Amino acid sequence: MSVLVRSGVGPLCVAARTVIPFIWRGKYFSSGNEPAENNPVTPMLRHLMYKIKSTGPITVAEYMKEVLTNPAKGYYVYHDMLGEKGDFITSPEISQIFGELLGIWFISEWMATGKSIAFQLVELGPGRGTLMGDILRVCSQLGSVLKNCDISIHLVEVSQKLSEIQASTLTEEKVPLERNADSPVYMKGVTKSGIPISWYRDLQDVPKEYSFYLAHEFFDVLPVHKFQKTPQGWREVFIDVDPQIPDKLRFVLAPCVTPATAFIQHDETRDHVEVCPDAGVIIQELSQRIALTGGAALIADYGHDGTKTDTFRGFCGHKLHDVLIAPGTADLTADVDFSYLRRMAKGKVASLGPIKQQTFLKNMGIDVRLKVLLDKSDEPSVRQQLLHGYDMLMNPKKMGDRFNFFALLPHQRLHGGMHQKNTCQSKPSASPVAGFSELAWQ
Repeated sequence: MSVLVRSGVGPLCVAARTVIPFIWRGKYFSSGNEPAENNPVTPMLRHLMYKIKSTGPITVAEYMKEVLTNPAKGYYVYHDMLGEKGDFITSPEISQIFGELLGIWFISEWMATGKSIAFQLVELGPGRGTLMGDILRVCSQLGSVLKNCDISIHLVEVSQKLSEIQASTLTEEKVPLERNADSPVYMKGVTKSGIPISWYRDLQDVPKEYSFYLAHEFFDVLPVHKFQKTPQGWREVFIDVDPQIPDKLRFVLAPCVTPATAFIQHDETRDHVEVCPDAGVIIQELSQRIALTGGAALIADYGHDGTKTDTFRGFCGHKLHDVLIAPGTADLTADVDFSYLRRMAKGKVASLGPIKQQTFLKNMGIDVRLKVLLDKSDEPSVRQQLLHGYDMLMNPKKMGDRFNFFALLPHQRLHGGMHQKNTCQSKPSASPVAGFSELAWQ
């Protein structure tokens, strides 16, 4: 999750670990081999060492979940990790154009599917709220198009720190926020443009209404299980205490098959794979919602189409960071396997992509938007910032080829004849999906 080019063993293994614990084999992948003197003992490291010594090696998925979202010590729970002073920076922080074009994508889809009289805009992992702010600005600028549409904003955010920053970015200060820590909707307010906005910790709690979903750099931080092919078959990668070096963690291979191995495809040809069950659950939830109520989901993230192997890595201070060193002080991420997301949709909805960010933004008209902004500005520093942002977003060696866009839509959206309740047009004809083909306003 950066511009850098950025629980416990199941029952099948309990007996094996108890009887022959010495079979756990040390294995190094892309990280875990920094000198011990570079490994400060953080509160999270102490917590993990105690946990592992008490119950045995833990999965990479459990490690990621503890490090990132532990309620007491988690990296995401209490840190503001975004921006120049943080550990990574995202596309919305680089250029306003990015969020504006995504706003146009949602409005384009709303128009193409019949101009519903109401829709929810749902963002998973909204960061600092910058992206949603840019999208809302587009909605305000296109107020004449949306004037008869009832819009509401729904943010899914587990970090109390980030939710406060989002509220500061998006809400009207004169309207006090409603807070209820015990409610699924733990915070409510009104945006600066007068749109109701709500916060949730889980997608399941968001009302199941006609919605457009956005997940930008969200799936890449969900916990992954890692597997290595061995002469004995697939073995899961675990994290253990290094017996040779105090206060140091290491990767090991499980001595036998673990339950998570069931996630591996029977025809898998790679010798190392990463699987994210949480991503599968969320995709299934999104697919069921879209199939039931309509709308669409747009996913943008680091990723691949079932081709990469070892992508688990850390970022700290905008630099690559060993994932096993000083846990709790760095972001952990793994590239999204879009082929897995496609399989998890299980045919309930249609999927488009993944396509490169460079292609998606060009199809959305980024060159035209850049020219408009440059023509409006006489300030050299502003023009330079716009050009720098464009280069970061579009250059294949920066973000252009490293980020991908992926969409979930109702099958009817691609085949025409779609009938959406509460629409002004009863049967809009099928039209190209913006971004995945050139933008065409109806």
